[in-house]
Amino acid sequence: MFHFSSEKIKGAIAAAALIASTIQGASAETLTMSSWVPPTHFVHTDFLVPFTEKVAEVTEGRVTVTILPAPLASPPQHWELARNGVADITWGNFTYEPERFVSMWFAEFPNAGTNAEAQSRALWQTYEKYLADNTAFDGVKMLAVGMFGGGQLHHGSKTVTSPEDVANVKFRMGGPIQEKLLTSLGAVPVAAPATKAYEMLESGVIDGSLHTMESVVNFRLENSLKHHTIFPNGFYDATFFVIMNGAKWDGLSDQDKAAIEGIIGEKLSAAWGKNFDLQNPAATDKLGAAGHEIVDASPELISTVDSIYDTMVADWVTAAKSAGVEDPQAMLNFYNDTYKSLAGK
Repeated sequence: MFHFSSEKIKGAIAAAALIASTIQGASAETLTMSSWVPPTHFVHTDFLVPFTEKVAEVTEGRVTVTILPAPLASPPQHWELARNGVADITWGNFTYEPERFVSMWFAEFPNAGTNAEAQSRALWQTYEKYLADNTAFDGVKMLAVGMFGGGQLHHGSKTVTSPEDVANVKFRMGGPIQEKLLTSLGAVPVAAPATKAYEMLESGVIDGSLHTMESVVNFRLENSLKHHTIFPNGFYDATFFVIMNGAKWDGLSDQDKAAIEGIIGEKLSAAWGKNFDLQNPAATDKLGAAGHEIVDASPELISTVDSIYDTMVADWVTAAKSAGVEDPQAMLNFYNDTYKSLAGK
């Protein structure tokens, strides 16, 4: 779990308040949003900006959201930024605080799906049904959750289709679930954010890296990762949140809360997923056109991953019960059934 010193929190609150006061103008309420991707990234241009515009629209300008010019802290600290009121709205990855969000691990396991909109809607419904009252989520208003449509295996110089091809290979990964998966396959996991993948590949620190297809393109790794192994239901996934400080939400008028409720939740979660559903196929087409090798994982590798998945689920059920989830297996079954229903439409 991440903690802030009181001095850092006070300084960040003062900075955010100063920015908010200079941009508030005539609007009744100006909310600050801290985001950690560059303004050229599609999450910013195609998801965050439209969301801010929609808030202003549905509240008839009474509430506006301003995306700050620079993040107020590192990506792993963005849950705490909102919970503590340093920023009013933030987004990030649940896996950045894995011990706090044990309840969410199931959605990052293999076979979580490859339709990001269906995943994100299913995860929202699962959160609403099973997790909304879990103490891990106290202090914030959940605006949306999301997933990215299945991460895959990528290698710099060789084809990877079998369990033997994975053994002893150094893969960059981003979280404990990916680490467990790679270790169980006999690979060598190397923890680092996706933004470090390029320099690590170029220097030979790693042989390959775990990404969505869009991430290979959006992190400009096309020249470093030219061999892509596709798992039909996803090799792993990631879970994301968009949240607002709870007290700030409570302070909005009933009229504005009702208006904003109409554009968040499952609707905003679906919008997150739709963006990845556009990005991933486009990236696959681009990489294929550039002569990259895109192959399916062999039945043997898929079977091995499925066996690891079964073990991961069994271990998670025990951990999730300790984290306050009454029936983890029922929650997982609900997510899977909901995803399949939504993906089939």
